[in-house]
Parts: sequence; structure tokens; C-alpha cells
Amino acid sequence: MGISFDKAFGIRDDALTLRSERASVLASNIANADTPGYKARDIDFQQVLKTMTGKPGGSLPMTSSNSGHTNGLLSADSINGLQYRAEVQPSIDGNTVDLQKERTEFARNTMEFNAAFTFVNGSVRGLMSAIRGE
Repeated sequence: MGISFDKAFGIRDDALTLRSERASVLASNIANADTPGYKARDIDFQQVLKTMTGKPGGSLPMTSSNSGHTNGLLSADSINGLQYRAEVQPSIDGNTVDLQKERTEFARNTMEFNAAFTFVNGSVRGLMSAIRGE
């Protein structure tokens, strides 16, 4: 009887990848807080996760920007849930980044990434125990 990693991990590995990509998008927003005309973006995590779980074997779309790159790089533009953030306080230069909101979302995303990682780590430990016969 073989071990099914899809059943063991469920969508947790995809959730880790999505959380990692969201951290990149939020970091980009923070880095461009003073860039005139920059529009803040974010990933609708729930929407993307629903899309992934709505179909059997669903997973994140993987892309690469160059044929020489390793396959499996996640591009923010390939995620259906990537959206522009609603403007809270308009600025004269057209920048829509609210630095406090971005920092809060980044911290929340980091905590949720750590929680998902803990679940994946527990699944791996459980599989290792089963393989060893413990």
C-alpha cells in the first residue's frame, strides 16, 4: 500500500506557496509606498484557495518568465485572486499604498504562513513515524 502525499498534505502545500507569493506582493507594496502612481495590490487568498479546491487535483498555476528558468515558479500575474487594493485615503501623487495596512497584512500573512508550515511539518512527522513503524 503506497502513501498518497496528496491525501497526506491536502491543500497545505499549495497554501504555503500562496502565502509565500502573498508575502512577496505585500513586500512590493511596502517597498513602493513612496512611488508616485503606484497601485497597491493583494491576493484574495480565500478566492484562490476556493478555486484550487473546487476542482479535483487543483493547484496553483505555475509559470516561468524564461524558458531557461526552473519550472514551477509562481508568477503573481498568474494568480486569479491578484487584485488592486481599494483606496482608503487618496494621495495627490496617485499612490494607493496605506503603509499601516500593508504592514498589518504582512504580519498577519506571516503568522498564517507559520501556522500552515506547522501543519505541514506535523504531517511530515506523522508520515515519518508511519514509515519507521513507530
